[in-house]
Amino acid sequence: MANKQLPGFGLELPELTFEGWWDWFVKVENPVTHWKAQPTYILAAAVFLLGAAGNFVHAVLNGGRLPYLWLATVLHGIVVETVTYNLDDIDNFWHSQTPVIFLGRRLPLHIIALYPVFIYHASVAVSKLRLPTWAEPFAVGLTVVLIDIPYDIVSVKFLHWTWHDTDPNIQDRHYWVPWNSYYFHSCFAASFTFWFHGWRRWLCSGQLTKWENSSVTKELVCAVLTALLGMPGGVLLFLPLYHPLHDIAGVHSEVTFFMLFTVFLLISWTADRTPTPDARPRPGLCTSEKGRSILLLHLAVHYALYLGLVIFGYPEEEVSIGLHERIGPCNETVPQHTAFGTVLSKRRYLCASDYDEGYFDFHCLPSGQPPSEGNRWILPIWTKTPHQQPPLDYTELEKCPLPPQQVFDTADVPLEYVELTHKKESDL
Repeated sequence: MANKQLPGFGLELPELTFEGWWDWFVKVENPVTHWKAQPTYILAAAVFLLGAAGNFVHAVLNGGRLPYLWLATVLHGIVVETVTYNLDDIDNFWHSQTPVIFLGRRLPLHIIALYPVFIYHASVAVSKLRLPTWAEPFAVGLTVVLIDIPYDIVSVKFLHWTWHDTDPNIQDRHYWVPWNSYYFHSCFAASFTFWFHGWRRWLCSGQLTKWENSSVTKELVCAVLTALLGMPGGVLLFLPLYHPLHDIAGVHSEVTFFMLFTVFLLISWTADRTPTPDARPRPGLCTSEKGRSILLLHLAVHYALYLGLVIFGYPEEEVSIGLHERIGPCNETVPQHTAFGTVLSKRRYLCASDYDEGYFDFHCLPSGQPPSEGNRWILPIWTKTPHQQPPLDYTELEKCPLPPQQVFDTADVPLEYVELTHKKESDL
C-alpha cells in the first residue's frame, strides 16, 4: 500500500519534542507529502487561504472599516484557537497536519484564514440588509452557520480533524458533527459582530456612518478589543439556553441548537419586517461596491468543493498522520467544568477498544491493531466508509446449514384469538 511509505506512518510517540521555540511555534513541510496522505485536506486549505486573500482584496478596494473588520476576524481566530488548545475543559478536537502549522502542531495556517472567510463573508452579506444594530449580530451568526455546514459535515468525514470521543458538550452529533459546533459558530460570530460595531460607537465620534473609518489608532483598538472579547461574549450566549437545558435537564444538543436558531431567526426576521428608512431601495439611493465578484466567486468555489468531495471523493483512501486524542485506559475519567458552573465527566483518554467515532478506525496500521496506550503522535488514522466495507462472511453458515424449523404453529391457537388478529382496533 502506497500510504505505508509516508513519513511517520505507523510511528507512535507518547509526546512530541521540539527543537527550540521556533520549531514549536511553526513547522513547514513539503506539501507534496501531505497531498499524498490527504489530498482533500490540501484542497480545503487552499480554498480557505484563497478566500481570506480575496476578502482582504475586497476590504482594501472598498476601504472604510472593512480592512479593520478583516484584521479583527484574523485576530479573533487566533485568540479562540489558542485559548481552546490550552484549556482542558474545551480542548476537544485535533486538526490533521498541514504544510504550515503553528503552536506545537495544533493550529494549521488555513484555520486562521477560516475566521475571515466565515465572518467577513457573513458581515458583508448582512450589511446589505441594513438591519438595526440590535439585530445585525444575530443575522451574522445565522449566515456564518450556512457557510460552515458543508465544511463541517464533509471535512470530518475526510478526517481533516477528529473530535474528542466522550466530551459531553460534543457528544450529540449530526453526521458526526457536534450540534454544538453550529451553536459555537453562531454565538461567537454574533458576539464578534456586537463588539466590532459596539466599540466603534463607544470610542469614536457619533458623526461617522457605520462603515466609515475613524483614526487608525482608534480602529486598531476596536479591532483588538473585538478579537479579545469575541470569545467571552460567545461563551455567555451559551448560558441562557444550552447549559441549563443540556447540563441539568439532559436536553439533546440538537434541541438547544434549534431553539437558538429560532431565537436568532425571529430577531433577524422581526428587524427586517420593521426596516429603517434606508433599508429599502428608493430613488436617489445608490451604493457602489468594488470586488463583489471576488466574494461571490469564492463562495461558489467553497460550496462546489464540498459538493465535489461528496460526489467524487474517496474518504477511505485518506490517512491522517499527526496529533490526535491520546490512547489510554478506558476506565480513567476526569471532571469537566462548564461555564455554567456544573461539573460533567469525560474519559481521560481515547479507548481504542470502545469508542464511538464512526468516521475513522485503525485497520490500516502495519499491525492492523490500534496504537498502544499512551500514544498520541504520530498515529495514522484511516477513514472508514460503511458502504464499502467487506461483506459479512457467511462461510460457516454455508458449511453447517441449520434444518428449517417451524417458528409458530397457528393450529394450536384457539380460534377466538385468530379472529381477534383480523379485527380492527375500532371494532374491539
